[in-house]
Amino acid sequence: MDNRELAKVFDTIGDLLEIKGENPFRIRSYRRAAQTIDRYPESMERVAAEGRLEEIDGIGKTIAEKIQELEETGKLAFLEELQSGFPDGLLELLEIGGMGPKKVKLVWEELGVTNLAALETACQEGKVRALKGMGAKSEEKILKGIATLQKGRTTYRLDQGLEWAEQLVTELENFDEVERVAFAGSSRRGKETVGDIDLLVASTNAEPIMEWFRSMDGVEDVLASGKTKTSIIWQDGIQVDLRVVPLESFGAALQYFTGSKEHNVRLREIGVSQGYKINEYGIFETATDERVGGENEEDIYKTLGLSTPPPELREGSGEIEAAAKDKLPSLLEQKDLQGDLHCHTTYSDGRNTLEEMAEAAKARGYKYLAITDHSQSLQVASGLAEERLLQQIEAIRDVNKKLKGFRLLAGTEVDILSDGSLDYPDEILAQLDCVVASIHVGLGGDREKQTRRILAACENPYVHIIGHMTGRMLPRREPYPLDTNEIFKVAAETGTAIEINASPYRLDLRDVYAREAQNHGVTIVVSTDAHSTGQLDLMRYGVLTARRGWLGKADVLNTHPLKQLVQFFKKKSS
Repeated sequence: MDNRELAKVFDTIGDLLEIKGENPFRIRSYRRAAQTIDRYPESMERVAAEGRLEEIDGIGKTIAEKIQELEETGKLAFLEELQSGFPDGLLELLEIGGMGPKKVKLVWEELGVTNLAALETACQEGKVRALKGMGAKSEEKILKGIATLQKGRTTYRLDQGLEWAEQLVTELENFDEVERVAFAGSSRRGKETVGDIDLLVASTNAEPIMEWFRSMDGVEDVLASGKTKTSIIWQDGIQVDLRVVPLESFGAALQYFTGSKEHNVRLREIGVSQGYKINEYGIFETATDERVGGENEEDIYKTLGLSTPPPELREGSGEIEAAAKDKLPSLLEQKDLQGDLHCHTTYSDGRNTLEEMAEAAKARGYKYLAITDHSQSLQVASGLAEERLLQQIEAIRDVNKKLKGFRLLAGTEVDILSDGSLDYPDEILAQLDCVVASIHVGLGGDREKQTRRILAACENPYVHIIGHMTGRMLPRREPYPLDTNEIFKVAAETGTAIEINASPYRLDLRDVYAREAQNHGVTIVVSTDAHSTGQLDLMRYGVLTARRGWLGKADVLNTHPLKQLVQFFKKKSS
């Protein structure tokens, strides 16, 4: 088991013990163990094999024995015994936003609710609002959480969709019968969530390809199977469709199955107006049925007198009109980025040291990296007290003395507190190179309150960037309500940048807000929020989101050289 899976086991134990009403100290020991395991930079499997578990702070003899049992057997007798005392489906309630162990215990004991369906019914009948500490708003929030959870079961994060699609494309490339292969659909468009995977192959001999596809590892069910299309349910329940077309139709099929529906409808309307019909086999003259293109995507657009929109723009949001005028934007590319302005280290809840993060960023070709560990109020993430932050600033300066052609920026991800104030005083923030201000608590505020909090941060002269502005978590936590128009107006006026957080769990700002921010003249930052060296590679998903928001190199702050970046920050603070 990897560290994240192990941590989830101990978090689950903590949840069960809390529902059961166990000793708070015992519950905290499992919570602490989960956090320690999740953040630990080494594999617990290796640490256990080497007998070093009890050397880790926060891992005592009891926890160490349980880790050892999990690593050796993949099971934990203590957890199984604990689970046996609870109804099937009860733990599922914890996956609903806002339903912690105490509320689960309350609806179970007072209403006999043991699963999602029963909780939904209790809310619809007004029974939950009558419970102590609940109310109509709590009931409404739970119903929204249930709907979001159910929706999340049929959608997958972008990183999952891309990983699976690319894995399957790689496997298909090994077939001699495959002339061309690609994935299409929402994954190719870089959409934040995907519902299925669309694969496209050019071949004149589909039989061995289809035979492999139906029987490959991970297939849970075959929904349909034919000579040119097979649909399966694959690992984690995702549907995968494989289509085989002749080589001369590959480009037309790729265009057609990439979508979106809105984009394709508009494209076909233009085709009809010009005397063409378009389908997955090519573009044809309507009068003669003569095929005039289709081997490449560009054939379709060129025949209609259009530039070819990048897949990320194909959402029916003005890209066809821009293509007709040859005014499609030159979109951001990952190679344009010169640094990352949001990451965490072992000073707070990250897994790697300052030095390790610096070397990893430098190895990726970056010129700078902002260290933005959590601020003091976020204790669950080991936020830094003021003295500790000042020590980190000095440590960063020491690391910079050893680096050549690269610079660590001393920063913080300072919490925007419920009243709009910041978690550090201005005299502390003034000593930092880069300040990211984010909301982590008080997510349930109304539109006016949440907007005021962010506006107050924008107006602070020492806040350079607003982090993950809408607070959503994909696919289950909806964004909190905001007046984005007012926020972008004030951000532009104050010279405050807004972040696209590249974590596939966030992708916040989402594409439509990124485009809105650009239209207001707001400077955008694309950062990873990395908590380890490996997570620096999440930048890919932030770039895809920026591209979907029509952003180019000039719109993104961290494409700028270090000198220009520092000038931007100083201008805000002056």
